Amino acid sequence: MPERIISAANRPEVARYIVSGLVATAVHYAILTVNLEFFHMQSAGLANMVASVFGISCSFIGSRYFVFRAHERSFAGQAWKFLLLYGLIACLHGVILFGWTDIGGFDYRLGFLLATAMQVVLSYLGNKHLVFTL
Repeated sequence: MPERIISAANRPEVARYIVSGLVATAVHYAILTVNLEFFHMQSAGLANMVASVFGISCSFIGSRYFVFRAHERSFAGQAWKFLLLYGLIACLHGVILFGWTDIGGFDYRLGFLLATAMQVVLSYLGNKHLVFTL
C-alpha cells in the first residue's frame, strides 16, 4: 500500500501552510485593490507587481515564523533562497501556461489552475526542504 502523501505528523504544518497562503493571497489582493481603486494606478500589471511584493513578503514571514517555525537560521540566507525558489517557480508557471495555452491551444484558465497547483506543491516542498530546513 503506498504511503500517504501527507503524513499525520505533517498535517498541522500543511494546515498552517494553507492558512499562511490564504493570508498572503488576501494581502496581495487587498494591495492590488488599493493600488487600483484608491491610488488610481493606470496599469493593472504594475499595480499587481507592487502588490505581489507585499504578498510574497507576507508569504515569507508566514513561512518563516508560522508554517515551518524556522527563525533560528539567518534571515538573509532564507530570504535569498526563498526569492530564488519563487523566481524559479514563477518561471515554470509561465512556461506551463505558455505551453498549455500558446502552443497547445487549450483554455488558459485550466492551464492557470494546473500551473498554480504545481506552484503550491513545489512551493511547499521547496520551502520545507530547501529554504526553512533546520
